[in-house]
Amino acid sequence: MSPYVISIAGFSILLILMLLRVPVGIAMGIVGCIGFGAVVGMGPAVQLLAQVPLTTVTDYNLSIIPMFILMGVFASRSGLSRELFHAGKMWVGHVPGGLALATLLSCAGFAAVNGSSIATAATMTRVALPEMEHSNYSPVLSTGVIAAGGTLGIMIPPSAALALYGIITEQDISRLFMAGILPGCLGVVMYGILIRVIAAVRPDDCRPHPPAPFAERLSSLKDIWAVILLFVFVIGGIYGGFFTVTEASGIGACGTWIIGVIRRRLDLTQTIQSLIEALRTTASIFTIIIGALIFGYFLTITQTTQNINALLVGLDIGPYGVLCLIILMYLILGALMDEIAIALLTLPIVFPVVVGLGFDPIWFGVIFVMVATLGMMSPPIGMNVFVISSIAPEVRLGQIYRGVMPFILVDLLRLTILVTVPVISLWIPMNM
Repeated sequence: MSPYVISIAGFSILLILMLLRVPVGIAMGIVGCIGFGAVVGMGPAVQLLAQVPLTTVTDYNLSIIPMFILMGVFASRSGLSRELFHAGKMWVGHVPGGLALATLLSCAGFAAVNGSSIATAATMTRVALPEMEHSNYSPVLSTGVIAAGGTLGIMIPPSAALALYGIITEQDISRLFMAGILPGCLGVVMYGILIRVIAAVRPDDCRPHPPAPFAERLSSLKDIWAVILLFVFVIGGIYGGFFTVTEASGIGACGTWIIGVIRRRLDLTQTIQSLIEALRTTASIFTIIIGALIFGYFLTITQTTQNINALLVGLDIGPYGVLCLIILMYLILGALMDEIAIALLTLPIVFPVVVGLGFDPIWFGVIFVMVATLGMMSPPIGMNVFVISSIAPEVRLGQIYRGVMPFILVDLLRLTILVTVPVISLWIPMNM
């Protein structure tokens, strides 16, 4: 059997396994191992199966992922998200759509110390949704803004997705983090404008909250010092060259824990529970990484990567035509898979094509993460949508999807802006 036929059979089996709800990491590992064995023999395939997990879990560069996950868990259990939402409510809650704006701002702030879209969406569902329900906000708008705001965690540094992109493509992760700042801020601004438009068109969906006294507004700012300190310390340290991104992840996790202990938010029990939660998330992510690496060996041995590269580069539609095809592919995959699986499965194939067409690899990292962001709230899967639905089962899935549709349209506009104006992503990295 030719490698070409084996590769097609491998992709077909992988799709079937995913449709049967086999975890994507395990599915890729099974297909990769068997496919690799079909080409070179089962002996080398078994050796590959024994070697890849060990080299992966002991890779120093990948330690950035569990450290940023632990940082986010400590931040969540320390109540930082609740304090951010309270400050936002004090300052903008009195304007039309104010609680939705406060939710958006707290999502952005929490993303700066978390880096996980799912964790941000889950946390803000518990913190902000009851407040908006109490103020008679429409569940469509309330859940829509949480699902969309949660996706900011994947763009605003520190971002696990940007870090993983840097590891896979061997790009400078600190430059990728800096490249995500302005696109993330642009997302906050555009989401905020959309909320104000919705408030003007459908005022009954988001009535203003009573204005807070100015003294209470000032007092609320005292509670968010921890978030500001962590963001400035971690990102400022990376930008200033005081420590590497991997060192920053460990320092950030340790600093978040110390702040939680000092403020008496993290005792021994909470700390142990945080470690267990971070370990479970890390194990899930590393299962995907290991499976994807095994599958990657299968793609290499069957020359699938080289054949797809030659096909895309040879298309007579120009560099931006190929880029549009790649973005369309990611939009489809993003609605079916999580961003980590997409990155590991596709970047070894797509990245050489993008670089060969003359696009900046740092800029493309932002575009990739931006498209993966869309998938976090897009039907038929939309991981953030299902997270919100599991925490707030009284809100129907259809209502949440209706709520995120305007934000998806805004994100498509933001994606167009980032593609046509690359300097938005590259200005800070170029000035490092």
